[in-house]
Amino acid sequence: MIKISRWKHRLGTGVAAGILAFMMSVTPAMAEPVSILDEITETETDADYAEDTEYSLLKGNHLNFGTTKIAKLSSSKLSVYGLTQGHHVCDRVDLNLYLERKIDGSYATYKSWKFTANNTSSLSRTIEVIVPSGTYYRVRGYHACEDGSRESTSTLTSGVMIK
Repeated sequence: MIKISRWKHRLGTGVAAGILAFMMSVTPAMAEPVSILDEITETETDADYAEDTEYSLLKGNHLNFGTTKIAKLSSSKLSVYGLTQGHHVCDRVDLNLYLERKIDGSYATYKSWKFTANNTSSLSRTIEVIVPSGTYYRVRGYHACEDGSRESTSTLTSGVMIK
């Protein structure tokens, strides 16, 4: 028969009792369904504001840049902003804004607006929109200046959670 010293026996019994007590106190965890509120991808932000500015790809003569912005105003209201800026007064300036809503992991156009101005160098608009909460929204913009030839660019903000 193997002889175990008294302190080793007590130590072993204590460790075993501790492990047993720990195992009995652990509650099994079930994985909870993933919510869209938990999913932030590289196309979203956890901020209440996002913007994008793009300059004319051609370093053109007419279009300087376009800018779009989205801002959360409340749990059901957001602000959409767009600007098309030319280098000079153009025959025609276009600003198209598309508010996109994320549903089932993909963005789709929720609302859109098209603005045109003649004989000006810039065109901007700010729109406040009431939206259903609980998902991400972003703004896509199309910006163009025409003065004989047409130059254009597009912008796309990150998604902002409205909740």
